[in-house]
Amino acid sequence: MMGLVDGFLRRLFLAMGVALLSAAGLSPPAFARGAPDTFSPLAERLLPTVVNIATTQTLKPGMADLMPDLPPDSPLQDLFKDYLSKNKNVPHHVTALGSGFIIDPSGIIVTNNHVIDDAEEITVTLNDGTSLPAKLLGRDPKTDLALLKVNPTKPLMAAHFGDSDHAHVGDWVIAIGNPFGLGSTVTAGIVSARNRDIASGPYDDFIQTDAPINRGNSGGPLFDMDGNVVGVNSAIFSPSGGSVGIGFSIPSNMARQVIEQLRQYGATRRGWLGVRIQQVTSDIAEGLGLPGTQGALVADVTANGPAAKSGVENGDLILSFDGKPIGDSRTLPRVVADTAIGKTVNMDILRKGKKETLRVTVAKLDDTDGTAPAAQKPKPAVPVKPNSKLSQLGLTVGAIDTDARNKYHLGGDVQGVVVTEVDPDSVAGEKNLRPGDVIVEVQSQPVHSPDEVTKHFEADSKAGKKVELLLVNRNGDLTFVALRLAEG
Repeated sequence: MMGLVDGFLRRLFLAMGVALLSAAGLSPPAFARGAPDTFSPLAERLLPTVVNIATTQTLKPGMADLMPDLPPDSPLQDLFKDYLSKNKNVPHHVTALGSGFIIDPSGIIVTNNHVIDDAEEITVTLNDGTSLPAKLLGRDPKTDLALLKVNPTKPLMAAHFGDSDHAHVGDWVIAIGNPFGLGSTVTAGIVSARNRDIASGPYDDFIQTDAPINRGNSGGPLFDMDGNVVGVNSAIFSPSGGSVGIGFSIPSNMARQVIEQLRQYGATRRGWLGVRIQQVTSDIAEGLGLPGTQGALVADVTANGPAAKSGVENGDLILSFDGKPIGDSRTLPRVVADTAIGKTVNMDILRKGKKETLRVTVAKLDDTDGTAPAAQKPKPAVPVKPNSKLSQLGLTVGAIDTDARNKYHLGGDVQGVVVTEVDPDSVAGEKNLRPGDVIVEVQSQPVHSPDEVTKHFEADSKAGKKVELLLVNRNGDLTFVALRLAEG
């Protein structure tokens, strides 16, 4: 009884305080939204919008693919070999389970790409138990999203996308899905973190939640307390295979845009800038004389691409794009991808300490993967005499001659100075430099011989520089590497 009275008094004093502040023309302070007494009404309303997805794939593997990993002296070895030899030509059907949610009463369903990847048949089971064959409308491996279509006999209940930018750390959320194939299951938790990069793709920007998400929840929705979809459950971190309170959802604002493109075109249409960028580390910032580590550093510019046509150069630091600040290298690809194709925007850069604004017209990203040419057979290379100054950093370099090109598979257009040896326990080794890397520039100055590299290092060391910034070509990709100079 006392607990009820205390609760009533707290709510009364809170209401009186808000009223007094409002009467005085002041805004009341923001309070966190309390935990609901029950999730039951919300779950009951949302369950019909979530579906279970089953996929079937036929495999014809050889014996080696099916043979289990058994000890060499196991008596089961002969048993499995005998069984597999008799059934090696029999097709094997593999079934996978996942989740999805309806976004249109006509039967349009969102799920994960990895749920339906390589599927020959897709079956969607509604909350009432109805099973329907599904057709794939489009998919996007880069964001792990896919769009399906079923043909129901009557309109279906649909979920609605919310604004994931309003999903704050600490907000309550619920996940609905098909964990371990058990069927529709509701779990609850909070938003644990935002903007998570789990190295699953170029546009990682996951919402992290502790709402229990398990195998089979993939493709299911993450709802806010208003019943809007703020995320698409996509991945878990789990040493055990079950929920440990670390799940990841694709933000609804990203998903909505991808889904609209899949629905309209059957594929994504992303903006393209034509640059290769890298993160600004503290060492690189010091080497470039930058005030901090914000921005995206341009390591390479694609010939005839939008950035090249607008005058972007290697070493430019992109600070903002189309009015949106670029806090780090992860932000730029997402912002560019979301920009309308053909749109001309302002791009603020920092070049050699001076701010400039460039105008760039966004082109369409071509997702076609190129095939790398076959490597040539290496030939013996002429040994290169190590340099004592560079050897302090664990680095040995040589000229790019015919033998070096053959040994390290360097194209005829590759210019600079080749790395021939790296001490793994040195400064260069810590920065992952390796034989075959080509030093193109030292402190933004092109180099063509080992002597030029040596002179740069010696001069900068005598001048008191602490960091030497190299532009390195590795297999055609340019990247900046900052080496901290040894004192003395």
